Amino acid sequence: MSGTRDVFQPLRALDPQVVGGYRLVARLGAGGMGRVYLAYTRGGRPVAVKVVRPELADDPGFQRRFAREIKAAQRVRGVYTAEVIDADVHGEPPWLATSYVPGPSLSQAVARHGPLSVPAVLWLMAGMAEALRAIHAEGIVHRDLKPSNVLLSVDGPRVIDFGIATAADATAYTVTGQAVGTPAYMAPEQASGGEVTGAADVFSLAQTAAFAALGEPLYGEGQGVDVLYRIVHSEPDLSSLPESLRPLFARCLSADPADRATPDEVLDWCRGRLGPDADGGGAPAVWRRFSEQDVELPPPLPDPTPVGTRLQPQPWTRAQPVPQAQPPRFPFGLPVPPAGAEPTTTAKRGRRTALISAVALAGIAALLALVAPPFMDLVRQSVHQVAARSSDSTGTEVLGAGEGAAGSPSSSASSRNPKPQPYPAVYLDAKTSANLDDPTVKVVDGTGELRFGCETAGCELESDTLVFRQMVNFRDITLDDCRSAVKGRKDHRLFLAGTADGSEICVKSASGDIGLLVIGIKATAVPEAGFVQADMTIWRGAA
Repeated sequence: MSGTRDVFQPLRALDPQVVGGYRLVARLGAGGMGRVYLAYTRGGRPVAVKVVRPELADDPGFQRRFAREIKAAQRVRGVYTAEVIDADVHGEPPWLATSYVPGPSLSQAVARHGPLSVPAVLWLMAGMAEALRAIHAEGIVHRDLKPSNVLLSVDGPRVIDFGIATAADATAYTVTGQAVGTPAYMAPEQASGGEVTGAADVFSLAQTAAFAALGEPLYGEGQGVDVLYRIVHSEPDLSSLPESLRPLFARCLSADPADRATPDEVLDWCRGRLGPDADGGGAPAVWRRFSEQDVELPPPLPDPTPVGTRLQPQPWTRAQPVPQAQPPRFPFGLPVPPAGAEPTTTAKRGRRTALISAVALAGIAALLALVAPPFMDLVRQSVHQVAARSSDSTGTEVLGAGEGAAGSPSSSASSRNPKPQPYPAVYLDAKTSANLDDPTVKVVDGTGELRFGCETAGCELESDTLVFRQMVNFRDITLDDCRSAVKGRKDHRLFLAGTADGSEICVKSASGDIGLLVIGIKATAVPEAGFVQADMTIWRGAA
């Protein structure tokens, strides 16, 4: 990373300002479990605060698994792991804080600097093996060891997210009935849904190290199902690896878990090949190439809230950036009083401000209705967002300009905020369709509401009853965003030529359900074998 702006992103208006008493300073990124922020302890130590995704937190069994894995992870004290410092499994939402590692991930380092040298690969494998020793000693199986979960600090690699993937993956597994992980780095037994032990982590260690040595996954790239098939049914091609490394990789990548090297054996093998450098301090010179000493951490914000203060949850919605040092302005982030409690003076003032802001927008909308009709859709959307957030924060409905009058459909819609229901890894191909009542149930005759096809000039999503709208230049799409996007739409077909992994599509059913489809894998290069796999969130009766 070339500078601070590449590493640290400013907080957005709807990001929480404090989580578990830690004053958040900047965004660090996002992963399978949720968003990651930079924060500081009260003593000034930088930490990475990970906030769990709402759909995981809402799963009945997640908190139990999360608590078990966090308790075990807090006992891990490996030199090459990122220490779990603090956590609240019952927070709203749940979160954990780990030590902050100043350095790029292995995937970022390879993208910027190219493949690692043989000595660097040996140091990398030794560090990962020592991390796995510490992790396995506490009864934890990482399950998702991959280049993005290995950070390169100036004094060596750090393995992160150990154990946490177990809780998150178990949640997704109970919903989809499928093994969850990163296909290119899975062990065969994990890919086929078998028993996963520490030996699977050794297989992933070798795959991760092979990526470092080659600059690409050992089993090739392509559709996830094709990669998994190669992992399960074929021997790895080691011919492109440096010859001196092949014996160790052959052991680690054995199809039989019992035949694989242990972390101790990997560590001893690497130290033997490194020779005098293993005890002579040669590692720092290797990692200095990847360190980010030119990146300056943003300073802590003043007057942090004391650790232990629990905040009300903040909605994860689309927002515009605000200056980092200023708190978000109305209507974002207003505290919600406990049920039955008398509002405080501040809460009353916030309620009055909410009403005044919405009424002012309503007046502007009425004026523009006379002089500038082309701008009405934008104004209505703003009024509805203020009304919805005012209702959420104060319990008071605020009506918009010309819409939302008593008894009107939009008034009813703005007050309905059903609980989102997550459906990970929805799979669609020419013969497999789905229905919105449960998208994870495969309809094999192709008669479901949501269908995939490549019979025309390009692949597409199609339906007889659903309407589609692809969301472009949106971030953190909300239910209100999708409501607005699909309102009045009649598009029962969405061509996929303009979509990519991560593209987001709003969907509405004839019965009033609204969904957000996030494409995970789009495979359309060979139309005859094309498919789409996507995560879906549905709000029932939300239209």
